[in-house]
Formats: sequence, C-alpha cells, structure tokens
Amino acid sequence: MKARTGDRLVMEGAHVGTPRRIGIVLEVHGPDGTPPYLVRWQDSGHETLCFPGPDAHVQPEQQTT
Repeated sequence: MKARTGDRLVMEGAHVGTPRRIGIVLEVHGPDGTPPYLVRWQDSGHETLCFPGPDAHVQPEQQTT
C-alpha cells in the first residue's frame, strides 16, 4: 500500500454492521509512501497514526475531488 499527503484512506468495516471509516492522509511516515500514516478521520476529526490492514485501501487525491 502506498499513499501521498491528501489521499483518502478507506477502512472497510471488519465485521457486519461496522461502518466504513474514511480519513485524509496528513503525513506519510514510511519510505516511498508506505505506512504508517498520520490520518484525520472524517467521522470524529481525530488524528491517529495508522498502520492499515488488509481491509483498507487508498483513494488517490485526484479521484476524490
């Protein structure tokens, strides 16, 4: 997985009934766009350092505008 600042990180619900979470990548801390990412979550406004799992994918910034 690779991301850039401004991309969206989408984390699908891991269980039935768990909502999808969408966040904006604020910082990329791994080499060459790899995790971890500092993400601001749209549902809460909180910022967290995220190590996304297999239930996550990146939407490049140009696809989200």
